[in-house]
Amino acid sequence: MNDTTETIRLYLAEDVEAVIDIWQRANALAHPFLSKDFVAEVHQAMRDVYLPNAESYVLEKGGNVAGFIALIGNEIGGLFLDPALHGQGHGRALVDHAVSLKGPLSVEVFRENKIGRPFYERYGFDFVADELHAPSGQVSRKMAMPGA
Repeated sequence: MNDTTETIRLYLAEDVEAVIDIWQRANALAHPFLSKDFVAEVHQAMRDVYLPNAESYVLEKGGNVAGFIALIGNEIGGLFLDPALHGQGHGRALVDHAVSLKGPLSVEVFRENKIGRPFYERYGFDFVADELHAPSGQVSRKMAMPGA
């Protein structure tokens, strides 16, 4: 089988460990400013709350989970890729897939996120508002595609 095959498919419960592993590695890179306690809380919530309650899709590359996007309605709740795959169009492919299903999307991203925020800006999301994200103590930036 060609190991460069890429597919985007619905998240399955058996993807949980691979998805959490990707989240942990990408989160550490994108969010070095978050406290260890907050990250530990989110780690547990990923398994118990976020993944079970979101409409999620995984990017498979060569038969392995390489990234995911989690949607709550037309809002991106999370978009994370294996850090080795950043900058290769995979995040755009996941957002394109979500847009094909939901139409224009919105997202909240930490203002200090030097990976995610510029990605959404390049994609064409517009600034909506900054507000305090109380659980983390960080500023969260709301962004939306035109028409969202």
